[in-house]
Amino acid sequence: MALEDAKNQVDQAFTRDDLKGPSFENAFGGATSFLRRRYTKDLTGVDIAVTGVPFDQAVTNRTGTRLGPRAIREASSLQPYDPPYGWDFDVLSEFAIADYGDLAFDYGHVSQFPAALTAHIKGILDAGAASVTLGGDHYISFPILKAYAEKYGPISLLQFDAHSDTWVDDDMERIDHGTMFYKAVKSGVVDPATSVQVGIRTTNPDTLGVTTIDAREVHENGAAAAVAKIKQVLGDRPCYLTFDIDALDPAFAPGTGTPVWGGLTSGQCAIMLRDLAGINIVGGDVVEVSPPFDSTGATAIAGAHVATEILCLLGARMRRS
Repeated sequence: MALEDAKNQVDQAFTRDDLKGPSFENAFGGATSFLRRRYTKDLTGVDIAVTGVPFDQAVTNRTGTRLGPRAIREASSLQPYDPPYGWDFDVLSEFAIADYGDLAFDYGHVSQFPAALTAHIKGILDAGAASVTLGGDHYISFPILKAYAEKYGPISLLQFDAHSDTWVDDDMERIDHGTMFYKAVKSGVVDPATSVQVGIRTTNPDTLGVTTIDAREVHENGAAAAVAKIKQVLGDRPCYLTFDIDALDPAFAPGTGTPVWGGLTSGQCAIMLRDLAGINIVGGDVVEVSPPFDSTGATAIAGAHVATEILCLLGARMRRS
């Protein structure tokens, strides 16, 4: 950590002159972009764009995930001093990563939101970058996946979650964070035969052919076995990773709209995300961080680390291309 630099560096979200490298400004001060990356709407030369989607219309219980992107950015201010732990490369130094800011939408016209988000992500992909999205409730993954499927065809989904979110709902216009993956499968956006859900611990009579690794299986067989099974199912197909923070047990992430006991530990998730290096990931998100229900900030910290691991997984894939 270059402490000397903290005397001169501040507001790197606006003042840094490039998109690569660490940041050494004081963690407790300055503008809080994700990992102190530069805020920009110019995606020229950008490899990965981090964007926020402050949307929580569709929550089951506790609202507040619209504040998730802001909290995750703030929590990430402790991370940009060193290369992410456990990786054999520094994603912050090797790749041009920008904070693309948040999606703008009219909260008074909720029905217009999905198309606005799809267009937002499509703009990132058309510019040649991958997206890492900070949510927001889990519904946001469906409009995002539509943009990815337009580019890659039916996508493989890797979902960390307490809930499968494939409950039956044939009204494609309904905005619901518990049925969006049912719709994604039924509309041909997601390929269920090459998709995996990890950490599930709520009942659903029909997973639509998606492979399920429930929380008990991870606890009993270990993180390494789960990773091996995930890689076998995904193969080398383009994959989108979505991480609902309630995949973690409430002891590790109490600030979520739908906490469920018996969940994954932060240690298990750290191992799995790191060891998934090699999958053909093309984008990802972390959702359902609801800071009003966690005064400690632990949930936002977990969200910031998950988003960083997604950046590293994308970097690992880009290094091979």
